[in-house]
Amino acid sequence: MVDKTIFNVTESNLSMRIGQAEMYLKEFENEVNRANGATGVFRSKDDALSRIMLLNEFAPNDPRVQALFERARKCIMGSTGNFIDITDDMTVYLRNEENLRAMYAKKSEDAWKAILAEYQDKLIEKPFPVPDVLQSAPDEYIGKYVVLDEVRYPANQFMGVTGEFIYTGKRSTGMYFVKIDTRKWLGPYEAVKRYRRLVDSTMNEVDKWVVLGEITGVTMEIPEAGETKVGGPVYAFVVEPKALYIPGHSMAVYDEEHETGGSFVGESELAAVKESWYSEKTVPENVTPEHLVEIFRQAIKEKNYELYKECIQEDRRQNPIQESLLLYYWDLHQERFHGEYVHANVVPDATKITVVKGYSDESGLDSYFLSAEERAKIAARYGDKIEYASVQTVAFDKNGKQLGSPVRRNLIRKNGGRWYVRDYEMRF
Repeated sequence: MVDKTIFNVTESNLSMRIGQAEMYLKEFENEVNRANGATGVFRSKDDALSRIMLLNEFAPNDPRVQALFERARKCIMGSTGNFIDITDDMTVYLRNEENLRAMYAKKSEDAWKAILAEYQDKLIEKPFPVPDVLQSAPDEYIGKYVVLDEVRYPANQFMGVTGEFIYTGKRSTGMYFVKIDTRKWLGPYEAVKRYRRLVDSTMNEVDKWVVLGEITGVTMEIPEAGETKVGGPVYAFVVEPKALYIPGHSMAVYDEEHETGGSFVGESELAAVKESWYSEKTVPENVTPEHLVEIFRQAIKEKNYELYKECIQEDRRQNPIQESLLLYYWDLHQERFHGEYVHANVVPDATKITVVKGYSDESGLDSYFLSAEERAKIAARYGDKIEYASVQTVAFDKNGKQLGSPVRRNLIRKNGGRWYVRDYEMRF
């Protein structure tokens, strides 16, 4: 708020004060224009509005003051951000996912009960306190199964002399060492990660697991992370996982016949269940840059990972490192479409296409003077033609409010072929 003693308005200085207020208003207008529909901190807002308010109180009938007042009103409206109406088709992916999550949670609960019943005869009914392996016969317990409800990973992970483990329990009541350096852990663990990526974004990174495992031996380790161990060694039963369970979400099992070493409950039928969701299923060869970005957006919203990959430039998905990056940014996109925005509009009129390599006759003047054969010879000398397309998108939250400024995503096309997304990492 401007100090009235500094910005005092009189008949003699009215014109000067109007000019000063307009200077601040222009800067406020520039800030709003630069925001391009987004909200934020507008540094000139208070300086401009307080001066115009004082002018309007002193000379409300002055046409110059009235014009400033109207410009200020429009600028305030613009500073509150851009809004759209969020329609059902924009958020149907959230409802579909919630229904799918509930379905798979029920499947997993039933499967967990079934697997417990299957091993009931071999199941240790009361895991804690753990039988003292020095005071009892370990052979009586090897081959039996145990359910561990508080397996904290990665918090209780440690590397020992005989392998890599998660300890669960306490020194006072005994411990189990869950073995995690074999496929019996890694297979179902990776399956749970796939479940989160393909089914249920509401499931955060899991840090507490329910494990059904087989007691396979006894070992002595110091259950501490890091190279420096300060505690004493502990004798404990080694447990190899048979199934991992996250109540309310998923269950995964080790399966040596499965190509990934494990699967979550219902994984084999997931593709068929989700097929009816998809509003976009393939990328046409003649796809426009704008349509490709829309397909890319829908692939993310509808959890269609294969279509997501199909949208992305082939050179960026050829080896294991690139595949890992694709998954990393897939996870980020999932988080954003569930925690920040629910939709992103493509702005067709803002698309820009640029030839970055090779021969181009964008003006058409070459074609006027040269034959097709001559143009073909020139193009051959230039080599491959590579084009970039810059497509603008605007993201909106569940209330229809624009989030941030518009974003430009770059696409690539080679020799007039199909368009591909280059910078798939960018947010919408």
